[in-house]
Amino acid sequence: MRRVLTGTSAARGMALGRARLVQPSQISIDHRPLPDGEVEVEVERLHSAMQAARDELRELRGKLQDTLPREVGEFIDAHALLLNDEELQHGLDRLIRERNLRASAALKAEGDRLGEVFEAMDDPYLRSRREDVDQVISRVLAALHRQTSREERKIASRSGQILVADTIAPADMAHYSGHGLLGVIGVAGSTYSHSAILARSLNLPMLVGTTEALSSISDEDLVLLDGENGEVVVHPTAQDLARYRAWQKEAAREGRRLAALATAPTRTVDEVDIRLFANAELPADVAQARALGASGVGLYRTEFLFLRRKTLPDEDEQFAAYRDLVLGMGGLPVTIRTLDLGADKADSAGLSLRGEDNPALGVRGVRLSLRYPAVFATQMRAILRAAAYGPVRILVPMITQAEEMQAVRTLMELCARELAHDGHETVDGLELGAMIEVPAAAISVHAILEAADFLAIGTNDLAQYVLAADRNNDALGTLYDPLQPALLRLIGHVIHASHRAGKPVSLCGEIAGDEAFTALLMALGLTDFSMHPGQLLRVRDRISGLDRKRLLSLRSSLMRAHTREQVEALLDGLAEPKRLAEPCPDTLD
Repeated sequence: MRRVLTGTSAARGMALGRARLVQPSQISIDHRPLPDGEVEVEVERLHSAMQAARDELRELRGKLQDTLPREVGEFIDAHALLLNDEELQHGLDRLIRERNLRASAALKAEGDRLGEVFEAMDDPYLRSRREDVDQVISRVLAALHRQTSREERKIASRSGQILVADTIAPADMAHYSGHGLLGVIGVAGSTYSHSAILARSLNLPMLVGTTEALSSISDEDLVLLDGENGEVVVHPTAQDLARYRAWQKEAAREGRRLAALATAPTRTVDEVDIRLFANAELPADVAQARALGASGVGLYRTEFLFLRRKTLPDEDEQFAAYRDLVLGMGGLPVTIRTLDLGADKADSAGLSLRGEDNPALGVRGVRLSLRYPAVFATQMRAILRAAAYGPVRILVPMITQAEEMQAVRTLMELCARELAHDGHETVDGLELGAMIEVPAAAISVHAILEAADFLAIGTNDLAQYVLAADRNNDALGTLYDPLQPALLRLIGHVIHASHRAGKPVSLCGEIAGDEAFTALLMALGLTDFSMHPGQLLRVRDRISGLDRKRLLSLRSSLMRAHTREQVEALLDGLAEPKRLAEPCPDTLD
């Protein structure tokens, strides 16, 4: 019988396929007491399952190495660390030996215990890591299931399927996408989670918050996933299928229309040119950016050079990667961001740091670079050498105060002198920019601008710091909202200050590539966007229908808005701009 379930669209599009449920409860938990004589056999069975899960992650890492987005690699590494945690292993062994639990029941009990520990933590970032625990436990449970059943349910070996799960790890989504995955339905999740961002980059329709999915959908059910309207149709009718076919035809026409925009200028209705740059970290990203008419690379992530190895990359290895990037863009400007790692990932990159209770607020970005000046100098020298092959700018992450920029500039100038002394060709006047993702830097942006040549606003981190909300925590989905007036006021303040100082400013967070926010950002004065290459054409198309002068007339009202509803009304034109309260005494502008 036809049923319609509703959710929140995290990635647009439609898909028709057979449902494949992925959930711990799909695998039966054996709660029967374990006979004493079978204890050690069960311990070995658990150890074998955990090793199988480790091998699976290692194989997945290897298969996806050349196409792996940075965030996906980080999640694989985090899960591997959990699987190798001795405390987890000992805790599971004790449950089997001392309480005579079977392996599946021990995994369930330990997963629930750890979940409660994470849920009780005050810090929202650490609370959100419960999802990692759940996904690791599910992976080991699946390995146990495969050991005891001849019917291995491997999603990757089947085509034309739609995953239905509580949540899905980014690593699994990346893997399944190469094996016929058509879309994802999540019971939980956030539209700004890593998985949602990945789904959009892979062009996979995805719904989150579809609370009844696991109870209302069975394996092999035919489902129509509608990411355009935020609904799932279980057992679609002929009328539903006709609607899907009509959408397919329209999507094909739209795809051909957008493809023609690859060589078109990015220009508003009132003839103002806007620059669209690409975020990149892999050669495929660079090639796609060039093919789709990007104005250059606005953010090149260098972490992949460090995270995929156990030792630090030397100067020549880094130089070769940066040089190829510059040459690949054929004379278009390239902005290379210096190493952006924290204590939670530094060890895997060959840097030894003490563990931190809250890595998101710890030694990361420029703080890490300045703590290891020799490592930083090696990277800086490699970038400066690559700059001889084309236009390069250097972007420094996690800047909090102007003194950090001054320290980086001093090191850059020292490296340039050393390179010239060693006979390398160098470029004078290389621009050095600050990434604005810390609230303190946004508030005191005038001081930062005195030390920086340009700015790039990183809204992903800025939003979660300003709102004290982790974007991967679905319980905070309504709070982590780019339309929050406090966040908009900070973004507008940074853009306005940069323009007054006569220095370029771009925005390279996730919202830069979401055409739903294009008008808003232009109304705040933004003219330089940087996004995933796959989002370039849609944003260019959106800009072609906007009147910049009219949008700018909304800026003062947007900066005075008190609620999300006021922001939406201004942008949608659903109501005449209401007379809002005068700016508070502490208004930034």
